[in-house]
Amino acid sequence: MQSITGLHHVTAIAGPAQENLDFYAGILGMRLVKKSVNQDDPGTYHLFYADAAGHPGTDLTFFPWSHMAPSRQGHGLATEVQLTVPAGSLDYWGERLVKYAVKVGAIEARFGDRVLPLTDPHGLQVALVEAADTTTRGFEPWAHSPVPVERQVRGLHGARAWERDRAATAWFLTSVLGFSEFASEQGWTRYVLGDGGPGRVLDLKETPEEHRGAWGTGSIHHLAWRVNDDAHELAVRSTIEATGLRPTPVIDRFWFKSVYFKEPGGVLFELATDGPGFAVDEDPAHLGETLVLPPWLEAQRAGIERAVPTLAYPPVLA
Repeated sequence: MQSITGLHHVTAIAGPAQENLDFYAGILGMRLVKKSVNQDDPGTYHLFYADAAGHPGTDLTFFPWSHMAPSRQGHGLATEVQLTVPAGSLDYWGERLVKYAVKVGAIEARFGDRVLPLTDPHGLQVALVEAADTTTRGFEPWAHSPVPVERQVRGLHGARAWERDRAATAWFLTSVLGFSEFASEQGWTRYVLGDGGPGRVLDLKETPEEHRGAWGTGSIHHLAWRVNDDAHELAVRSTIEATGLRPTPVIDRFWFKSVYFKEPGGVLFELATDGPGFAVDEDPAHLGETLVLPPWLEAQRAGIERAVPTLAYPPVLA
């Protein structure tokens, strides 16, 4: 079995794009590394926030569909995205977030980690997790971030999801994708890739009494998992298809190649290749500064530029 290697990106649904940019770049201090559009709905932005280089595994992305109703929490959805921050930084983050009137919970312990839960402006559940990033995904600090280098978000830590029947998803994670069961506490069971740690964590909660969840503003749209290259992606896709699930054909997203499928509990997953990466069509020093389209959408540029709102980079919020 060729297992996936970790989270590649997490994509969520936001409200107004400017508010989304103000929060993730202005307050959380992540770099906007790609300003593009949803390739299946080109009148909508697709905004990518990551470390300075846009390394796979550091990437939180958004479809700003402000016309949508708020999401309905329930089983079959990922319910929280977790971001890694350096050990000892949660006091800084708590003060910073409160300063800008962000809804913040109390620091809590989860599976031995210190965690600060918060809610973004459009209702997305986010958790900052203190951890030493010992993975090989890479991290490049963003020199223009309003957050000091020693406090900056390092990338994706993991995610949480509700399942009507955890057993079916657990079998799929461990038998097909290469996870192992780590531990259970307070109704949650943690599954990890390799030794776990940043970018290799998925927590499941069984919620048979809940209704089916529904996408909307503030919800996670899908969890994308890393594969090394085209051959690795095809091998994992074949294994998934052999279980009876129906993965899509490989879809070229230009910066990576994707395969989408719903795991047995209904959460939308993606396989995404590590390359070619965000610098394939932009100078690394100027990622995210202009609207970038894949070649097959360039003929529609004029209409797309009329459809999407103008965005202004937020001022530096010390």
